[in-house]
Amino acid sequence: MGAARRRVVITGLGLVSPWGNAVEPTFAAAMAGQSAIRCNPVGAEPHAVTIASAVCSDVDPAPLIGRSRTAAMDRVGQLAVQAAGAAWADAGLDVLTEAQREEVAVLLGTGVGGAQSTERGYRDLFLRNRSRLSPLTVVQCMNNAPASHIAQLYGLGGACHTYSVACASAAAAIADAARRIRVGEGEVVVTGGSEAALPYGIVKAWLSMQVLAPAADDEAARTCCRPFAADRNGLVLGEGSAILVLEEREHALARGARIYAELAGSGSSCDHGHITAPLAAGQLRALRDALREAQANPDEVGYVNAHGTATPEGDPVEIDALRQFFGAAATRLPVSATKSMHGHLMGAAGAIEALLTVMAVHKGMIPPTAHRAEIDPACAGVDHVLGEGRELGRLPLALSNSFAFGGSNVVLAFRQA
Repeated sequence: MGAARRRVVITGLGLVSPWGNAVEPTFAAAMAGQSAIRCNPVGAEPHAVTIASAVCSDVDPAPLIGRSRTAAMDRVGQLAVQAAGAAWADAGLDVLTEAQREEVAVLLGTGVGGAQSTERGYRDLFLRNRSRLSPLTVVQCMNNAPASHIAQLYGLGGACHTYSVACASAAAAIADAARRIRVGEGEVVVTGGSEAALPYGIVKAWLSMQVLAPAADDEAARTCCRPFAADRNGLVLGEGSAILVLEEREHALARGARIYAELAGSGSSCDHGHITAPLAAGQLRALRDALREAQANPDEVGYVNAHGTATPEGDPVEIDALRQFFGAAATRLPVSATKSMHGHLMGAAGAIEALLTVMAVHKGMIPPTAHRAEIDPACAGVDHVLGEGRELGRLPLALSNSFAFGGSNVVLAFRQA
């Protein structure tokens, strides 16, 4: 007989989010359909713009790494370190010996990395005509800086890798983290994503694409991100970080760790059709492969946390893929898009949505798409959870979808522990 299949569980969760930085209150806010989206100014006068966005208000990793190191990091790294500190403590990993930490890997996703430092460097060079930039500019801008800061903080000597596949970055990192444990390349992996892509230049680039939902004031901003709605008119940008500690199940049980859920499988694919337009066929392949690795059937799935960006093009394709995959059972499949409340965290989106899906499985509760809007007929055919969350009592299996520009698709399957 072959060796038993190594199972991967989640033993630690940490985040810095537009709702706040504690997991339980964040999940409670999501269940209540509380939007963290507001109108926020970007840039300086006379060229400043105001957009609907979801920003983090309590970012300070100094208690973990000191004030001087915090000041020397880009915001994307600060978010990641703070979230990682919370996940590390939640998992109780201080018990790991120095030798054990040498085997722990860090796999992190980010879309654009040190965006604020990059923009500051360009401003200093081209607008302020400075002849010399900060010597920290290069290391602040590196996409792999957040993962490296986490590894340095805890003395982690395993692989330290960064994934950058647009909106699927964090989900890809989480999928590979689980695979690393499953094949025996370690017992613990720190994984997730971080993004702070709200500097003026990036916001202006998004505005040029004409895909951002407009909002005149805070009240309008709260409800402007409307995935699957007939009147949806664009996505909302957000920032934040979510970190998950993945652990081999027997290792976690041996040390008495609390287990939130099992990461039972993942599926990845490429649409290979268009740089921005999604294709249902590619999403179908990712869904199929996630359930194949989870050794599960479609009828076992009790919830899908959809990618759900609230764009006219993306939402119908995702629902079409779900209808094709689940067949007649799709009408009974609960689906929601938490981006309606926390915005689109780009490279970190798959991490915060994975964290919320883990909590959904752990508690047997489904967070909603925040707004009770009329569903677009093109997005009908599934059980949309609208307005407020749904308490099930038990949620055996749930999926988290991440579908990115460039055609990269990742689906994560979480099973009740």
